[in-house]
Amino acid sequence: MQIYLPIAETSVNAFTLLGVGGGVGVLSGMFGVGGGFLITPLLFFIGVPPAVAVATGVNQVVASSISGVLAHLKRKTVDLRMGTVLLIGGLIGSLVGIWFFNLMSRLGQIDLIVQLSYVIFLGIIGALMLQESLRALLRSKNPNAARRKLHTHIWVHNLPMKMKFRTSGLYISVFPPLLVGVGVGILAAIMGVGGGFVLVPAMIYLLGMPTKVVIGTSLFQVTFVAAFTTMMHAVTNQSVDVMLAIFLILGGVIGAQVGTRIGLKLPAEQLRILLALLVLAVCAKIAFDLLWTPSEFYSISVKGRF
Repeated sequence: MQIYLPIAETSVNAFTLLGVGGGVGVLSGMFGVGGGFLITPLLFFIGVPPAVAVATGVNQVVASSISGVLAHLKRKTVDLRMGTVLLIGGLIGSLVGIWFFNLMSRLGQIDLIVQLSYVIFLGIIGALMLQESLRALLRSKNPNAARRKLHTHIWVHNLPMKMKFRTSGLYISVFPPLLVGVGVGILAAIMGVGGGFVLVPAMIYLLGMPTKVVIGTSLFQVTFVAAFTTMMHAVTNQSVDVMLAIFLILGGVIGAQVGTRIGLKLPAEQLRILLALLVLAVCAKIAFDLLWTPSEFYSISVKGRF
């Protein structure tokens, strides 16, 4: 059953869209990730223009994050003060990212920029995840193996303008969380991701936040930044395809329930290795598409469109 996506200006099989949304939902349930960094590349592969894929993929992040943050608020594992500081930085970063996105769109380079961003970030993150997952698997088989010590950067705690974050048990400068938020906001605007895959490690290793409040605080920031980003994309360049978003969200909601049940039956170390391999595979596919000679050397588009 073919449906026409008015903003993407292409026809796509409805079941394919439901499958993409459902597949990412399954992965979200299995691995505990938002899925934004996977759903946008998958939209590239089925013919959705990168500009539309980025702007519309953020909707999936909003939908998947809302239920998560509500659950964490009930358990009181959200540092609202830290989340607010991260959110302020995220909104600033999102504005910068939207400006850059629109600039590249006018220059006709946005498709290349988005795909290159995915190759770089997915390649780095996938390699780090695979390395850490293999190390964890080896440790599980050999409990006597030496563990790496993780040190929080002391210089972070020596910066001025300190603030108390009672839920996290921290007394640190507002500048590090602001800068982390700005970086996540830029990624959300340019890549159509929530940024949790960057935010969570930064909160643990850079800010020194306890793990029990990291996920909830991350979801709090991601929800609002993703919602703001998709609204700005809709207002500034009209690249949010509502029809596409509806099918992705429907598939994602169903897939997440299935993925959660599957994830409970598999060992954590194997799950992380599978996710790392999947991320590297998507990275390789995007890189291949960039390097492979296209079937058509020229394309015609209306000025002002993506």
